[in-house]
Amino acid sequence: MLTVLLILIPLVAGLIAFGLKGTGAKVLSLIASIATLAVGVGAWAQFGSQGAESLRFTAEWIPQLGSQFNVGVDGMGLMLCLLTAISFPLIFITIYTREYEQPNAFYGLMLLSQAGLMGVFTAYDALLFYVFWELALIPVYFLCSMWGGEKRIAVTFKFFIYTFIGSLLMLVGLIYIYTQTQSFEWSAFTSLTMAQNEQSWLFWLFFVAFAIKMPVFPFHTWQPDTYEQSPTPVTMVLSGIMVKMGLFGVVRWLLPVLPLGAYMWAEVAMVLSIIGIIYASCIAMLQQDIKKLIAYSSIAHIGLMAAAIFANNEQSLQGMQVQMFNHGINIIGLWIIVEIIQQRLHIKNLNEMGGIATVAPRMAIFLVVISFANIALPLTNGFIGEFLMFSGLFQYNVWFAAVACLGIILSAVYTLNMVQKVIFGEANTLTGTFTDLKAGETFSLTVIVAIILVLGVYPKPLLELVSQTTVWLDKVI
Repeated sequence: MLTVLLILIPLVAGLIAFGLKGTGAKVLSLIASIATLAVGVGAWAQFGSQGAESLRFTAEWIPQLGSQFNVGVDGMGLMLCLLTAISFPLIFITIYTREYEQPNAFYGLMLLSQAGLMGVFTAYDALLFYVFWELALIPVYFLCSMWGGEKRIAVTFKFFIYTFIGSLLMLVGLIYIYTQTQSFEWSAFTSLTMAQNEQSWLFWLFFVAFAIKMPVFPFHTWQPDTYEQSPTPVTMVLSGIMVKMGLFGVVRWLLPVLPLGAYMWAEVAMVLSIIGIIYASCIAMLQQDIKKLIAYSSIAHIGLMAAAIFANNEQSLQGMQVQMFNHGINIIGLWIIVEIIQQRLHIKNLNEMGGIATVAPRMAIFLVVISFANIALPLTNGFIGEFLMFSGLFQYNVWFAAVACLGIILSAVYTLNMVQKVIFGEANTLTGTFTDLKAGETFSLTVIVAIILVLGVYPKPLLELVSQTTVWLDKVI
């Protein structure tokens, strides 16, 4: 029942929020997100003591189609539920003093998106997975188009077209498999044996859908503009959590359902992912818009995770799963910094910043620590995942790994350049008025940095959480 509550609490709270006035929606959202986090921690404890089966819940849903409301978690699913449960309270605490037009709609849509994300990470029924996939995305369309920047309409339309095409391709693939199983159950999909040529073309239906969401080169072009034009809290959700839907979809649905297709096209998928690492890193080095720089940084990091999935060994798969959580924490930390800068200075151009460390030393310290985690410095949470992924890539193909390793150098270049331009040097007439962190901002960043340092020194809890999924995946692919 705890798994159902992870979905039900934000879903019900989101619907109620639409009817509230004043600060009611803001308060309800914070309470609901904290309650969801408490349930997530309880689910983690139960998972450790009683196992994954204790968190499964099945009920009749659409029996005429062979579809059930079947939810549960393995280690990877629970890890992503925890990431979602941790992220939303931090986002709401950070923006608690901000004022939004139609706050009831804003917070209601944010909670509905959280409910959809929880559903995606827990669904063991293909039709249910698809419904939650759309439930997570649709609120984001409205959030971007109603509270975004000046170019929000055009950018949101592009985002809609990309994700709509991806969703349509995935739906075609799901329906085709359903015609052979007469059931949408995950177990029915994974036990179905299909010919290699069938799996070959089905692979691309699913892979393109998931690659758009990650995104992987060349399906990435919607992302930088969407991140730049979206309200920063929405960008936190998109970048920190929602991109993991694509990686999760590959692992939960594509690999076990279409193992021959994945084997046939693994090298092509890896080449696209590695091209994305280098391409996005080079573009990030040229960016002066801080939001676009972080957006391209995210593409590079996701490209490495996507390549690691298809490397087909235990180390790369374990590293990829661990890095999904760690990347989410780190990138949300960076976006919180961006939100603070935008609220204080109303600028995004790095050349207009500088000297913030002299007037806001606390924020400067947080930015440096989070940036070190973003470039996977040892003793930060980003290190162990990247080390395992590169180790797995070297086992698969030395040349692929060598090219991907260039991303480490480029990541250090653009990240440290960003840090230098934001906080070092002399304060100008604009940044000289910058004020240091408020209580809510300090709390959120303290939690982020604590997770970075604790998991950097002691990553065992995450490694143990995903170990069973890793072993199972290594056998499936």
